[in-house]
Order: sequence, then C-alpha cells, then structure tokens
Amino acid sequence: MQMFINNTLVPVEWQNNSSVQALEELVSEKQLTIRMSRYGGFEQVGSIGKRLPDSDKHTVTSSGDIVLYNGNQLVVFYGSNSWSYTRLGKINYSNSKMRELLENGDVTITITK
Repeated sequence: MQMFINNTLVPVEWQNNSSVQALEELVSEKQLTIRMSRYGGFEQVGSIGKRLPDSDKHTVTSSGDIVLYNGNQLVVFYGSNSWSYTRLGKINYSNSKMRELLENGDVTITITK
C-alpha cells in the first residue's frame, strides 16, 4: 500500500497484522481518503469510515507512527503519546519532516493499493 499526506508520497513500513490486512482489503478496489484533524499538538486523527479489527495494547508512540484508535480512527503522530492503540505502520521520516507535514493544520491522507 502507498500513503500520501496531502500530495506527498510518504515511505511507510506497514505492520503484518489483521488490521493492516483489513485496511489493504478496504483499499483494494478504491483508494481511501481521510480528512485528518490536528489533535493535542502531537497527532493527526481521522475517521476511516469503517471499523477494522483491532488488537489494542498500551503503546508509547513516536513521530511517524501510524496507529488504529478505537477500531475506526487512523492516527498519525508527529510527536509522542502513550495510550492503547493497534500499530499499523511507521513513516520513515525524521521528526522535523513529520512536523513539517503534519503540525501546520489539517491534512488529507490518501491510502491506495
């Protein structure tokens, strides 16, 4: 799968779990576009529009982490947090690059096959 933040293709290392498999099935026929909103000064959050299988565990996140929250929310971090999430992947960018992409307002994330 490929992920774009606004129109920027970002390098993602996806996890191998049932949540990512369900996400891949979801985008296999049609791209998924998610309107994200800044939250807490360290993350962008948006509704996937469908519930995915989850296996939440207490997690300490860092910049670039992509997680599933509450089974139906995609969260991308440009800072750190500690909560129960299901890990989906990691964007392999520096902290400064993640902040540049995510901290200056709401973004659109597109996921394609």
